[in-house]
Amino acid sequence: MIEEILNIENIDIYFVIGIILFFGILESISGFLKNSNRKKGDWIQEIMSFFVLGNLVKPLIVFLIFKAGDLYFPEYRSSLGSYSFIILFLSYILIDDLLQYWYHRTAHETPFLWKLHRPHHQAEEMGYFVSYRNALLYYLLMPNIWWVALVLFLGGAKAVALGLILKQFVIIGSHSRLKWDKPFYEYAVLHPIIKVIERIIITPAFHHSHHGTSRLDSASEPNGNFGNMFSLWDQLFGTATFQNSYPKEYGLQQKTNDPWTASYFYPFVKSPDPKSEWNSGFKKTDTLSLEALSVSLTKGENYLWCACGMSTKQPFCDGSHHGSKFKPQKFTAKRTGEVKLCNCKKSNQTPFCDDTHLTL
Repeated sequence: MIEEILNIENIDIYFVIGIILFFGILESISGFLKNSNRKKGDWIQEIMSFFVLGNLVKPLIVFLIFKAGDLYFPEYRSSLGSYSFIILFLSYILIDDLLQYWYHRTAHETPFLWKLHRPHHQAEEMGYFVSYRNALLYYLLMPNIWWVALVLFLGGAKAVALGLILKQFVIIGSHSRLKWDKPFYEYAVLHPIIKVIERIIITPAFHHSHHGTSRLDSASEPNGNFGNMFSLWDQLFGTATFQNSYPKEYGLQQKTNDPWTASYFYPFVKSPDPKSEWNSGFKKTDTLSLEALSVSLTKGENYLWCACGMSTKQPFCDGSHHGSKFKPQKFTAKRTGEVKLCNCKKSNQTPFCDDTHLTL
């Protein structure tokens, strides 16, 4: 029956639009849209990104793959058509999600890709359209879109259609402000159920954590939880942090005043804000020093120590580590008073100074 439904032309498009309408209507009824702090530029970028992705980027990549395939490998066109639908579907969706995990993770760990992905984390509130908020070039380079096109060329259209439907339901649901998993954390009897669910698919609590502003919020882990549909990859590669609550604040630590055109069209359009990574003159600089920094701490308070050496608020983190493999170190002060924190970033007792800088 599923395969018969998938035979309907453009069925995946109808379902994706239906999923967006479903979450949109629910968020409207719940008052989330009415209370939204989104600016006009946010709506323009998110809605345009959705339509350009579906009507320009994906068709263009499919066109290029089919042209190249017919030119160089015509004998492989529709070659997977006779394979078991279940095997083809599982192969497609798992490879697709693995590619997306590593692309997403790499976008957090390399400067150029981070600038293309930065719009996604610039959003200061969650919502179904945030799912599509990235720079245009981010999607043109996305490996799993090229994988979709390749599977279509090889004859896996039904597998792709079902995969896109299920994937979009999970992705849009995990970005939504509805937090469908919240009751599972509130009622003890439901705890065992959510423990199983969240170890299979990405839940709102799991992904909202990724959008949290800072690790100072215990519900936030902006440098982890990279999964797209399945949490399997985060568990396998050690980047999973399971949550039972949601961040108090979303967005980036460093707020900048960027036009939506720079956010969406970078690097072709730059930001006029000199503090923005999209500004043509912006450059991160080392703020290390061969001396400890004496700071006043308060017992029981949490702090984020800068590990990347580029923070402008040394020795504390200001978010400059985004676009690198560094992560700030969270620690709790054990006493009130002056403490020497490492600023050479070489101490063996980070975040505290152990005089290693004297040997450098």
